[in-house]
Amino acid sequence: MRVHIGGDHAAYDLQNALVAFLEEEGHEVTNHGPHAYDALDDYPVYVLRAAEGVAADPGSLGVVLGGSGNGEQMAANKVTGIRCALAYSTELAELARQHNDAQVVSIGGRFTALEEAKEIVATFLATPFTGEERHQRRIDMVSDYEADGSLPELP
Repeated sequence: MRVHIGGDHAAYDLQNALVAFLEEEGHEVTNHGPHAYDALDDYPVYVLRAAEGVAADPGSLGVVLGGSGNGEQMAANKVTGIRCALAYSTELAELARQHNDAQVVSIGGRFTALEEAKEIVATFLATPFTGEERHQRRIDMVSDYEADGSLPELP
């Protein structure tokens, strides 16, 4: 699996450990940075590149990291076509893939231990989208809104 990853200083060590883990697991990793620790760096610089990498690379998935994962998730979701989910458990990572066909997972480095982050990422990468009609219908509603601002029909 091709995996795009990006983060910031708050998850710098976690990001490096996850890159090594993913490579050991046989994944093709594109590390969008940061490539050196800088306590004043800004997550959008790297997270937007990782999310754009996923958007431009069909079949790939992504991991974005920061202190809480919140801002990183918000930034990744600004990239057209990207669905990024904040996950702080394997169950959330699994549901993000199964029900939402999320292509990017966001993890908070200040709230997630290394072994737990490895499990979250491994689960996210291994879990397919169910393709169930009800889930696809909901994804399509959001995609349509993203494309042209059309609100879903009221029931």
